[in-house]
Amino acid sequence: MTMAATSKDPHNAREIARVVLLGARIARREARGKPVKRLNNEVDRIRERAQAREDAKRKK
Repeated sequence: MTMAATSKDPHNAREIARVVLLGARIARREARGKPVKRLNNEVDRIRERAQAREDAKRKK
């Protein structure tokens, strides 16, 4: 079972690290004028999964 990194943030440490890494990749690609939609979609999926997991915990 994964645990949220903070009480105010639904992301666990692994998800936070992944989002930060993707953010760095997005910044580099944008600076080079390359498309970043796929990476932005991955960040959105990570956030949605984390929020859904925390919402499910709160309903119990």
